[in-house]
Amino acid sequence: MSAHPLSCACCGLPVPRYRNPVPTVDLIIEAGGGIVLIERRNPPPGWALPGGFVDYGETLEAAAVREAREETGLQVTLVRQLHTYSAPERDPRQHTISTVFLATASGTPRAGDDARQARIFRPDQLPPLAFDHATIIQDYLACRNNPSTSAAAS
Repeated sequence: MSAHPLSCACCGLPVPRYRNPVPTVDLIIEAGGGIVLIERRNPPPGWALPGGFVDYGETLEAAAVREAREETGLQVTLVRQLHTYSAPERDPRQHTISTVFLATASGTPRAGDDARQARIFRPDQLPPLAFDHATIIQDYLACRNNPSTSAAAS
């Protein structure tokens, strides 16, 4: 069965369909002397920053807070935006554009939603990371070690 084309409600002409990148958020959550990572339950596998897709009608900030709570059980305080990452190949499933937030939290992370595990890692003892999250963490560390440095465009 083929999909029916969209048509204009006023004139009936076909409305073009566009393939647009999908907005996502990721978080670098500082807690317990390290950063919170989740082990993904769903493909692609591996360890990653908490984050996910922005829901329709949701701000980036609200999505970041929601994703942190769903995946780690932590209530976070957003500190600032770090950078936006937009390389078309950054997510093997589809073209996403991720806005990364720096956040703080206290407590012990616990896996929830699509996370198999949630743990705090020291920045010098990170496991192999999914997506472009190693680059994101490198940019975060560069900014943290030299506040006048901004993250490189990706």
